[in-house]
Formats: sequence, C-alpha cells, structure tokens
Amino acid sequence: MGERVNHPRPDGGGRATLVTDYRAALEVLRTPEVFGKDARRWRSLADGRVAPDNPVVPMMAYRPNCLFSDGEAHTRLRQAVTDSLARIDPNALRGYVERSADTLIDRFAGLGEADLLGAYAKVLPLLVFQQLFGCPPELGDRLVEGFSGIFDGVDAERADALITSTLIELIGLKREQPGADMISWLMAHHARLSDEELIHQLVVLIGAGTEPQQNLIANALRLLLSDDRFAGDLAGGSMPVEDALDEVLWLDPPMANYGVHYPVQDVDFGGVPLAAGEPVVVSFAAANTDPALLTTRRTGNRAHLAWSAGPHHCPAKNAARLIAAVAVEKLLDRLPDLELAVSADRLVWRPGPFHRALTALPVRFPPAPPSGPQP
Repeated sequence: MGERVNHPRPDGGGRATLVTDYRAALEVLRTPEVFGKDARRWRSLADGRVAPDNPVVPMMAYRPNCLFSDGEAHTRLRQAVTDSLARIDPNALRGYVERSADTLIDRFAGLGEADLLGAYAKVLPLLVFQQLFGCPPELGDRLVEGFSGIFDGVDAERADALITSTLIELIGLKREQPGADMISWLMAHHARLSDEELIHQLVVLIGAGTEPQQNLIANALRLLLSDDRFAGDLAGGSMPVEDALDEVLWLDPPMANYGVHYPVQDVDFGGVPLAAGEPVVVSFAAANTDPALLTTRRTGNRAHLAWSAGPHHCPAKNAARLIAAVAVEKLLDRLPDLELAVSADRLVWRPGPFHRALTALPVRFPPAPPSGPQP
C-alpha cells in the first residue's frame, strides 16, 4: 500500500509516509475527513523536529490558500480561484500561447540548435502567465527565480522571501490599475480575500503555472522526439500531441510526488499505522504505474493522478493541458525536422523530491525563418 521514506537533513529532519498504491492514493485524496490538507497539523514542524529552514518546508508548510485548507475555508478560497479561472477565454488563452511560442521560436529558429527547456519550455509559461496575471516582465522574472528555488529546494528561504516581496509589489500595482486579469478578478471576488490570502492564492496559482507546466511541455517534447511510436509520425505531418500528453501524464507526471496530507487522528491505513499530524505524501508517479491497475492503455485514458483527485484536484487542468498542447504543436509545426542533439539516455533528470524535471533538452534542426513577414 505504501512505504516509509525520509526527507533527510544533515541534522535529522522529518519523516513522511509515501503512498505508492493507486487505490490507497485515491483514498487519501478523496477522504478529507480522515486526511486533512491543513499543514498546521504537521506535528514535527510544530515541535521543532523539522527545522524551519528545511528545504521542503516552503513546499509543505501551511499557507492561507485553497491548497492548504479544509472544510469551509477551502470551499471559500477555492471558489475564488475557480470563478476567476472560469473568466479566462480559451480562445484568448490559445492566442497568448501561440504568440508567446512564436516569439520564443523566432529567437532560435535560425540557429539550427537550442535547449528547448531553457529557451522554450521554461520561458513560455512565464510569458503566458504574465498576460493572464497582468504582470510586468521584470516582476515575472523574479517570480520564476523564486519558484525555481522552492521546487529545487535550494536556498528555499531566500526564494520564499523573493516570491512574497514580489507579489506584494504586484498586488500594489493592481490596486492602482486593475484590469482584465486573474489578480484583479481575485481581488474583486465576493470571497473578499485578505491581502495575506491573496498573496498565498497567487503563490499556488503561479507555482502550478510555471514549474509543473514547463515540465509537462518538456517531458512531452522528450517523448515525441525519443519514442519511435511518436517520432516516426512527425515528419509525415501527423503530430499525436494529445497522445503524448496522455502518456506523459501517466508515466512522467510533472509533479512526481506531492499531494501532502495529514491524518486527522492516528489511523491504521491498510495495515500501516499513521500518526496524526505526520505527513502522508502521494507519489502520483508510482500510483500511475501501480502493477495492480488492470489496463496499460494510456492514450485517451484520463484516470491518471497527475492532476491529483478529490476536493483538491487541480482546478486549472484544462487550461494547463491546452497550454502544453498548443506549445508543442506550434513548435513542431515551425520546426518539423526537430531531433534530439544527444541520445535520449543521456538526458538528465533534475534532482528534487517533488518534480519530474529535465535539466536540459538539447535539439538540432535545419535553420528556419522567423514567423513574421519576410523583407
């Protein structure tokens, strides 16, 4: 059902239970009365067994947003998010992605080579959310730097402080000049978010809209360029992008391990004793590949846990999938003869307890003209 793992620190650190079984993962995700999300329950952080500067703390500690709340508080905070997301026009979003993709591709199309992670997958979500959030580029750059630090667990305290100070500045700008953007919509929502709640709602939205999104794009491109089932179709003009996304969400989900919950009280869970308030981490990647699953069919199968499940499932999964699909389609349309510059087994995965992320995705291709009118 599950196994115990450590998130080690040199001086000790905390302990968690990692759930690797698909059915057990669903039970954790779908029974909030047994497994709560409010991280103020995290006993080992509260009593000092986990130090505040532990690199996993910014990803796991309580914030007053919909990800870390239960009950009525969760309902209120999540409603503000879902209502604001519902105001995004999918056609406008597609336009944001296509324009951002063309801008980035134009920068390297004539070079014949690129790192698709650093030059494309990592930057494109930033450009898109700058438009969705009405965010000036310089503030967007600071936010991406901060979120990269949190996901990597490198100098996480500094990264968390950078995110908070940048969001305070951004909210101040939106108070002076509200617009047709997510931040302004959240500020005007009838949930009447406090400034602190607004900051931490933005933390979860931007965090989910950058790092996991870039991983979904990059992992889909890796699969399309390295797997003969897909790569053989590219030159012929058939680009099975939706199939590749299904495969990636099953086998290389952007967040490999997360969905942190805390038992409300001591519980025997499938024969494993779980102490109240000690973290239970769901391995989406392991659950998706549980040998007990009766089917290996992944194309068109959306029963994976990449978006989590239950009351805390990702509210932006349709937008996230649209962004990834359009990003990949646009790239393959512009550069149809794209190929990996190294063998697939030489690609390196980035260390970290939570994500499934490449360090780079080097490619080569025949140089191509920019997208705009030619002189």
